[in-house]
Amino acid sequence: MSHAISTGRGLDEAARALLYTEARTANSFAPTPVSDDELAQIWELARWAPTAANTQPLRVLFVRTDEGRARLVEHMNEGNKAKTASAPAVAVLAVDPRFHDHIPALLPFRPELRDVFEANEPMRKQTGDFNAALQAGYFILAVRSLGLVAGPMAGFDAEGIDKEFFPDGQWHSTLVVNIGHPGENPWFDRLPRLDPEESVSWA
Repeated sequence: MSHAISTGRGLDEAARALLYTEARTANSFAPTPVSDDELAQIWELARWAPTAANTQPLRVLFVRTDEGRARLVEHMNEGNKAKTASAPAVAVLAVDPRFHDHIPALLPFRPELRDVFEANEPMRKQTGDFNAALQAGYFILAVRSLGLVAGPMAGFDAEGIDKEFFPDGQWHSTLVVNIGHPGENPWFDRLPRLDPEESVSWA
C-alpha cells in the first residue's frame, strides 16, 4: 500500500481555522453523543504524532459511561466538575513510565535503547513527560479535525485519578480532555496572544 506524503500542498483556510485560528476551548457541551467510532478516529490520528526515538509514551483512557464519568468527576477541581459532568466523552491522557519496554518493537534498528532508558530513570522520566505532552497537543488537534470541540484541563487530583482508574500503577494521568459538541455559552471571551515581535526571533 502506498502512502501519500505532503509535497507542499497545505490545508485550505477553512481547515486551518478549524484547527487553529477559530478553534476554542469548550466549557460546556451539548447532549449530542460522541460515538466510539469517533473516539477511535481521534486516536487513529493522534497516534501518528512525532516522538523522540518513536517512544510513544502517551496512553489514553476514554471515559464514556455515566458511571465512569461520575467516578472521574469526583477527582476534578471544583471549577471543572460541571464541565466534565456535561461532556459526552472524556479522555484521560496519561504517561506510561514503562514506555521503553516497547522500544524493541517501535525502534527495531536500535533495540538496545530500551536498556539505556532502564538504567537512567531521570532521562526516562524527562523523555516520557515531554513526548507525552507533545502527543497531547496532537490529540487535541485530532479532536478538532473531526469537527468536535475539546476542553483540556489540568485542574484535577492526579493521584486520585491514578488510584481510581490505574490502580496497578501502570499509567500516570497528566491531562483531562472533555470531548463533544459545544453547548450553551461554551466560550469565554477570546484572550489575546503575544505579537510576533514579542515571541519570535530570526537568525
